[in-house]
Amino acid sequence: MKAPRLLTTEEMRSDAVPTWVNKSYEQYSHVVTDQTFPCFFGQKGERKGELRYSFLSHADWTSLPSTLRAFQSLMAKRPLIRRGLFVFIEPEEQEQTLDYYRRYFWDILQYLNDKDESVWPTHTPSDPNHHLWSFCFNGQSMFAFANTPAYKQRITRDLGQSMVIGFQPREIFQGLEGTEPKGHNSREAVRKRVEAWDQIPKHPDISHYGDVEHREWKQFFIGDDCVPITGACPFHAKND
Repeated sequence: MKAPRLLTTEEMRSDAVPTWVNKSYEQYSHVVTDQTFPCFFGQKGERKGELRYSFLSHADWTSLPSTLRAFQSLMAKRPLIRRGLFVFIEPEEQEQTLDYYRRYFWDILQYLNDKDESVWPTHTPSDPNHHLWSFCFNGQSMFAFANTPAYKQRITRDLGQSMVIGFQPREIFQGLEGTEPKGHNSREAVRKRVEAWDQIPKHPDISHYGDVEHREWKQFFIGDDCVPITGACPFHAKND
């Protein structure tokens, strides 16, 4: 089998990928295409085939940097399409704790940073304690977020047997910033739908990018409760 790459919906369902990828993708798609699923943008992108996918085995992450660069190149060709890249992680033999998946998530972002051929861009602070920090790769600021089977209360974050990591370029949020009326209204609508699904208030670390009281890294992997995340960010930029 060829190394993982940027994949379409059809390829995720084909025999060109491992069986576990087929199963994980079908579980994910079943949730995301539910008409009541809270995220309008994810639901629309999945139904229209605008999203892209890849997968990682535990033994080999080497394809991920080139896959992410390929996704960025695709975005550059048609920047008005609000695409996302969703990376499926090989399922564990037994479901693990949320802390386990959290460490795994940050290890992957650190791996990407270690393999990044670009220096940290000047447009984004490299210190996660700065309110304008964001993960960057190949000179581009990106929002990354985790979904895992270990979420029991925040069920919108459980997309099946795999941990699924979403990557979204900051550019797709133009016009939807938290300070813009359209952005504020769309976020509030989604968050109300999330609370209805999860039957739990939004996590206290959820805010909008640019909020001076907000630390973006905490929103990348939220808790399964209503307790603010404490401590330092596990991520350290190696190329600033």
